[in-house]
Amino acid sequence: MENLKNKTIGSFVAHDFRTAAVFSKYQIDFCCKGNRTVTEACENQNIDCDILLQNIYDVLESENNNGIDFNSWPLDLLIDYIEKTHHRYVEEKSTVLIKFLDKLCNVHGQNHPELFKINELFTECASELSQHMKKEELMLFPFIKRMVKTKESNGVLTQPSFGTVSNPIAMMMQEHVNEGERFNEIDVLTNNYTPPSDGCTTYKVTFAMLKEFEEDLHKHIHLENNILFIKALALEEEFAEHQ
Repeated sequence: MENLKNKTIGSFVAHDFRTAAVFSKYQIDFCCKGNRTVTEACENQNIDCDILLQNIYDVLESENNNGIDFNSWPLDLLIDYIEKTHHRYVEEKSTVLIKFLDKLCNVHGQNHPELFKINELFTECASELSQHMKKEELMLFPFIKRMVKTKESNGVLTQPSFGTVSNPIAMMMQEHVNEGERFNEIDVLTNNYTPPSDGCTTYKVTFAMLKEFEEDLHKHIHLENNILFIKALALEEEFAEHQ
């Protein structure tokens, strides 16, 4: 990684906007001071350069999961993947995006008033998704895992407090629809995530991150609506037929 230490912060972000989140995590200005090398920035803020570069490397070498056959996975493994990949993504990126959107509103809001609505919509999205994921992690997902274990042990499934798994699933699917509609509005307001001609680096990075966030949300919802939820309903039906 030695040769990367003399690469400028701005060139990293220009190559892959996802690295902006790493620099933001370490409070390194990638916008106005993007002409500094990684070494200079780390020395100024007493940061371990090797650790920062490892974080960047992890982002740049992140695995492309498009070819994975998630439909063949057992439900408990799929749940773990959703939590560790997509739930964690939402938690980490929401904080960064809200920070960036606040900055854009302060700097560019007068000339681009639509930023305030974009900020409002995404802040609502982040809040709703946080509650949504907690309901899944504390209520729905544990019950699905319990169904899997009960089937493996040929045990008797006890009824959950919510009656049937179809109840929380219906709620989760409606909330998925709500977030899809919210992002449709963001898409329109950002002109399909196209920054204006006077947009600074932060402007461009923020819009690119919003686009990536929406794409990740689509994958997230696909795994739940089209695989996890359908199989969970079918599994509960199996227990109903045998008990």
